[in-house]
Amino acid sequence: MTQTWHDLLFAHWPIAPAALRSRVPPQLPLDTFDGQGWVGVVPFHMSNIQFRGMPLLPGLSRFPELNLRTYVTLNGKPGVYFFSLDAASRIAVWAARKFYHLPYFHARMSATVDGAWVNYESARANEEAEFRGRYRPTSPIELRSAGSLAHWLSDRYCLYTVSNGAVFRAEVHHPQWPLQDAEAEIQLNSVVSAAGLSLPSTSPLLHFSRRLEVLVWPLRRAASL
Repeated sequence: MTQTWHDLLFAHWPIAPAALRSRVPPQLPLDTFDGQGWVGVVPFHMSNIQFRGMPLLPGLSRFPELNLRTYVTLNGKPGVYFFSLDAASRIAVWAARKFYHLPYFHARMSATVDGAWVNYESARANEEAEFRGRYRPTSPIELRSAGSLAHWLSDRYCLYTVSNGAVFRAEVHHPQWPLQDAEAEIQLNSVVSAAGLSLPSTSPLLHFSRRLEVLVWPLRRAASL
């Protein structure tokens, strides 16, 4: 399928690998940077969501999404593991759970642009999992160099999930992230505690991307270690 991602914030916090290990399926080896694990809260909104050979569908082609993620690698291929994904489309939540075995949740969400700022709110239905804040870029676009932390966090072209003990992978293709440094005012962020994780008291590492065109391939079973 095609997707276009808009006004995306990467908010990353360092976290001890031991704290992640119990929350990530044992089939997936944790990926670390200089021995440190990382958790990311990623708000954005999507458009142009279209399955190959199908028209754009009402209720499925445009909506906000918020994901909570960490990083894993399997057989030398680095990827993303999602603790949760909140979306404003009930249809998208159903489809992602059924066809991608991903922990999607329906939420009341809004993403609005006010000058340089993006105002973002998400409240998961019937659960204490909310995010509220605003963010904006603070530097010119820069393609981050290989070996840097920003490159390591963003330069990943697949997602992993585990269902009934089996590991699955979906390839995700896009250009290198056009990242900008960012600032954010986060008033509420309970999606992390809802996943059974705790963040350090340090300020997050923040990056912004205005727009990215993405191709997502179907889920396929991945070879285990």
